[in-house]
This record gives sequence, C-alpha cells and structure tokens, in this order.
Amino acid sequence: MTEAERKLWRGLRMRQLHGHKFRRQFSLGNFIVDFVCLEARLIIEVDGGQHADEKYGDAKRDTWLKSQNFHVLRYWNNQVLNELDAVLEDITRALDAASPPP
Repeated sequence: MTEAERKLWRGLRMRQLHGHKFRRQFSLGNFIVDFVCLEARLIIEVDGGQHADEKYGDAKRDTWLKSQNFHVLRYWNNQVLNELDAVLEDITRALDAASPPP
C-alpha cells in the first residue's frame, strides 16, 4: 500500500465508520480495488499521479464496477494525506446514502 492508502486504512479499519466493514486490496472480477465495503456496495480508490495518464483504464474499470451495482469514490493521494478528515466525512456521507432506512 502507498502512504496515502495506509493513512486512509487507519480510518477505515475495525468498523470505525458507522460500523461498516471495509476490506483492502479486494478482488472483484478482473480488478483489485483499494478498499471496499461490500454491504454498502462502496469502493474507495486512492490515486497517485500515474492515474492522470490512465483515465481510459479507470473509466472502463469504473463502468464495469458500476454495472455490478458498486458506487466508486476516487481521491487523490494528496487529498488523503492533507485532508483526511474531509475524505472520511465524504465516505461517511456515501455510506449513509447507501444504507437502507431503519
């Protein structure tokens, strides 16, 4: 894992976000996603500078993941490293939106 992925993982592991379980480096189809919450069908990707050149591959991958009813959130490394609280709040909002009403 990259430094940004390790930092984000510390905020996602052990059901810290509303009790949701995240898995890291998880295989879905032909892809490995950085983080996934299977119950909320939410994928978190942390991208470095190399992804600026891989937009076509990322778009193809996101299209397939969305066809499997997953929602994909992408963050740049510097967002995670410098604005972790804001990233975790954004993820929490996505989890809340994905959770069924009581």
